[in-house]
Amino acid sequence: MTRRTLNLGILAHVDAGKTTLTERLLHTAGAIADVGSVDAGTTQTDTLALERARGITIRSAVATFVVDGVTVNLIDTPGHPDFIAEVERVLGVLDGAVLVVSAVEGVQPQTRALMGALRRLGVPTLLFVNKVDRAGADVGRVVQEVEQRLGVETVLLTDVRDAGRGTAASAAERHGAALEAALADALSAHDDDLLAELVDHAERLAPRRLRRELAHQTAAGEVCPVLAGSAMKGAGVPELLRQLVELLPTTGSGRADGGEVSARVFKVERGPTGERIAYVRVFSGRLAVRDTVGSRQPPRIESARGGHRGHHGHGGRRDGGEKVKQLRVFDRGSWVDRHEVGPGEVARVTGLSRVRVGDDLGAGDHATGTAQFAPPTLETVVEPLHERDRGRLKAALLQLADEDPLIDVRQDERRRELAVSLYGDVQKEVIGATLATEFGVEVRFRPSTVVLVERPARSGTCLERLHSPTNPLNAWLGVRIDPLPPGSGVEVHAEVAASSTPDYLYRNLTGFEEAFREFAGATFAEGLHGWEVTDCRVTVTECVYASADGPPSTRGPMSTANDFRRLAALVLMRALEDAGTVVCEPVLAARFDVPALAAGGVVALVSRLGGRVRSQFTSGGESAIGADVPATRLQELRQLLPGLTGGEPHLETAFSHRAPVRLRRGERPPSRPRVTPDPRNLEAYLAAVGR
Repeated sequence: MTRRTLNLGILAHVDAGKTTLTERLLHTAGAIADVGSVDAGTTQTDTLALERARGITIRSAVATFVVDGVTVNLIDTPGHPDFIAEVERVLGVLDGAVLVVSAVEGVQPQTRALMGALRRLGVPTLLFVNKVDRAGADVGRVVQEVEQRLGVETVLLTDVRDAGRGTAASAAERHGAALEAALADALSAHDDDLLAELVDHAERLAPRRLRRELAHQTAAGEVCPVLAGSAMKGAGVPELLRQLVELLPTTGSGRADGGEVSARVFKVERGPTGERIAYVRVFSGRLAVRDTVGSRQPPRIESARGGHRGHHGHGGRRDGGEKVKQLRVFDRGSWVDRHEVGPGEVARVTGLSRVRVGDDLGAGDHATGTAQFAPPTLETVVEPLHERDRGRLKAALLQLADEDPLIDVRQDERRRELAVSLYGDVQKEVIGATLATEFGVEVRFRPSTVVLVERPARSGTCLERLHSPTNPLNAWLGVRIDPLPPGSGVEVHAEVAASSTPDYLYRNLTGFEEAFREFAGATFAEGLHGWEVTDCRVTVTECVYASADGPPSTRGPMSTANDFRRLAALVLMRALEDAGTVVCEPVLAARFDVPALAAGGVVALVSRLGGRVRSQFTSGGESAIGADVPATRLQELRQLLPGLTGGEPHLETAFSHRAPVRLRRGERPPSRPRVTPDPRNLEAYLAAVGR
């Protein structure tokens, strides 16, 4: 018997009603008896104490219900921008998504970031316009915003009566003729055959034909169906349930599924006794209790994170096999034991003690890409309240970083400081609560500072031959560094003959290239000014190893892995010095909602702080201003705004891009103290790492 499964993500800007919609879907489908309340802290998916206290989702959670024979694994994701990394790890395991938008606030910064990621990854998406019963709700305006600001073509599937009033308690599906006309108009733009049928025989165009084409174009990402309602009152939710299983693609799973298992880990947590529990989505094959599976961290060096990190050298890491001890799936409101799971299913797995978020299990390598959300832009030093806990704090932070490759930990041994990277100050509360409840360590945080990056200013090269006066190591390497467009991350390629690399160390050319990615990640954690280096291509142009029976120029003791690792750091930093770097700061996309009379002052303030106004719209005494603002000036902006607007203005920000720091004549770029030995200081470097 074949089971159909839909792995569904619910995504939204904070306060759009995402968790309320999740509760209502579960209740309408019969998975829970009562609808939980965000305000009361009784929701099914917000289980952390801090989630219940603040009324926000922090960790992704899984719940399951059945609609028309399809098992829907609903994955609730955070909406607060501080937890965008938690969203990123979920997107790669989804079959489809519902993006929730408020009928009042409309498209917000996080909405744009989420839709951009969904489109990049090709995740079929439905849009749910929520809160139609609130004052100021305007579904038509929101749909227009979605098309204009998100760049997607929509088709509205539901009608709303009495929008903006408390009586907007129901949203029925649009009447047949009106819906068919809207579908034909939207879908024919992407299908020439349908257009021909519409022109020649419009009266014979069957509604079933339009629905099949709608499902096809939704799966292809060509159109985005829109439904509207009120999650709080349940309006429009039954229609949404029906459309989920009709329009979004499902995965089949039956007893005959064979082949090697391929799965991905999207969440890791600790059980009551400290054991690691992995949340896994299976793509192919069958995973069973007592199976032995290997895990692999996919190559990921878009951003070579800094300092000493728990996930240093994560590009292509492979672990030996481990045995699955227990499999559990979510069923009728609780997790129940299962002997095996197949394609499309989501399970909690115990027994994989070395697994981390993002790991591929078994065959792996099924991902469609990376979501490419912005890296954290803030950093803060974490200190224990009690000095006796300093060692435990370090162990706890490194354990968290080991489980989750998106947690960055920098440790400065000389200053005895530990720093973590953040998306925002709410994340501090989560880390502090986690350290206190799970590790028994109370901490305090210093004020957050903005994290900058370095980009190569031009191309740079370095070549260090064996036995040369400037090369004290027993290896030979040449590299070239070339700038890449912003957002490219770091690419590593080896343009050398396979015979020139030491296969006794790296197996083959591919193995050497993987190792060099690790070298680049470790070295570029701190550039010429102490910031992470990104947006460049590293090309290995020469590679020679020493041997006892080689020609005089390469004769000597056999080169070791340490020789290549240490020499790689030397040539990479020398090539980077040859190229020079530009220090870049994060720029935020900001939206201000201020009184119209204050708009001129706000525009002038943005300009004075080095920002740029992108848009301005005034209506009914209120102005909406869109601007780019340097993240380093955000606190100053927040301090000055109330004085200009006569109160607390509405300000939202989201990461936009990075731009070179503006420097006055003679001013040096901002720098950060190094926490690791600098390869440019050869004697000190070799004294620290050994020859």
